[in-house]
Amino acid sequence: MSRLRHIGMLAAVVLPSFMTALDSTVVNVALPQIQRELGLDESGLKWVAAVYPLTYASSLLFGGHLTDRRGRRLTLIVGVAVFTLSSAVCSVAEHAGALIAGRGLQGVGAALVSPASLAVLSHDLAPRSRSGGIAALTVALASALASGPILSGLITERLGWNWLFAINIPVGVVCVLFAVVWVPSLSSSSTGPAVDVPATPLRMVALFCLPLGGLSYCLIEGPRDGFTAPRVAIVGVLSVLSLLLLGLKPSSHRRSTVKVLFGRRAFTGGIISQLLWGLGVSGVYFFTTLFIQNVLRLSPTSAGLLFTPVALALLVTAPFVTRLARRWGDGRVSAAGLFFVSAGLLLVALGSGRRDAVALLPGLAAIGVGSALAVPLTTRALEASPEGLSGIAAGLFSATREASGVFGIAAVGLIVTLVQRSVSSTSVDAEHAFLTGYQAGLCTAAALVATGVPVALWALRRQVCPRHGCSTA
Repeated sequence: MSRLRHIGMLAAVVLPSFMTALDSTVVNVALPQIQRELGLDESGLKWVAAVYPLTYASSLLFGGHLTDRRGRRLTLIVGVAVFTLSSAVCSVAEHAGALIAGRGLQGVGAALVSPASLAVLSHDLAPRSRSGGIAALTVALASALASGPILSGLITERLGWNWLFAINIPVGVVCVLFAVVWVPSLSSSSTGPAVDVPATPLRMVALFCLPLGGLSYCLIEGPRDGFTAPRVAIVGVLSVLSLLLLGLKPSSHRRSTVKVLFGRRAFTGGIISQLLWGLGVSGVYFFTTLFIQNVLRLSPTSAGLLFTPVALALLVTAPFVTRLARRWGDGRVSAAGLFFVSAGLLLVALGSGRRDAVALLPGLAAIGVGSALAVPLTTRALEASPEGLSGIAAGLFSATREASGVFGIAAVGLIVTLVQRSVSSTSVDAEHAFLTGYQAGLCTAAALVATGVPVALWALRRQVCPRHGCSTA
């Protein structure tokens, strides 16, 4: 493979991955401006933030299936095209419905890009270049997460929130051209007929979407309309029924897959801990942005800069994690990470009471340190999966991460809303009511993350190796 083709293929994969990862972080800082300009209520604002990870998580399994059946190149091109067109819809949205629909389609596009990108790097690059390609993708994703809040603040303050989506249009066009030119056209891992897309995966996707979306709907709309309101109750019942159908009479293949994966303690514990971490942290990002701009009265740029301690602490801590895990064990290091995240959330709650931005920094830094220390949970969980199920295991982990983000916004948001309303009934100070609800949400998030500490210790106990092989102690 020529050097030019190698660089072109890397660009065709890394650029769209960076773009989709960036869009998972840029919206939070712009939420107050979006709320003012579009006149969104609290539930509408939650949907703007939650619908992207919701559709992303729901479509990941389908994205992987499409990559296998229709080819890596076609899936990548379709994913980037969907993401780009939906970004255009978001950039011209003048009401909540258009923006939420556009964000939802962005999540679908991102869910196609993610598995196709990994598949191209794993199969279409020259073998000696694959580890470098994965490293480049990892750096791009980390850079997107670190720079997202800052870029969002600058663009929102200088150009307006619409430009957060408009800049994706030229980048997306370039990504499509790169994929057409540089990604091999016969990049399909399936030797079967390309025209047959089995219905079973599509049914599974539908049944997975319904409980995920339905529960999110109930948690977001319930505080506004009441949990006994007809449409909320109906959606709740349908969510439970679809969840039952998903597990009813599963195929022997699906039963064996579930038994093999979840029969491994490291995988099960990793999934549970990932879910608890996401539940705690995701909702906090959403409401901390509102607190910084609506209560502390800071600009979007300042709000974005306030989140840099999380990224910096994570990047500084990450190089030491392997050494620490080797000395103290993956379980202890991961448990310490979740403890740091939980403590960081409590520190942010305490700092918010001072109504001083600087008081938030220690807690945000602790969240970054803890998130880095918790990385062995993911590593060991994926290592525990059999080689033949590594793709499914990775897909389940990615879907869990995104789903936890949705439920984090919805569940923590439920606590914030209920406490805020309770305080508002006895206080005329709206900022005080929001602050009290925000602190209650932070404490709830801290409790959720802390629950993961014993799970990590259980899942990643040290291994002992007797004469006849290794087993977990």
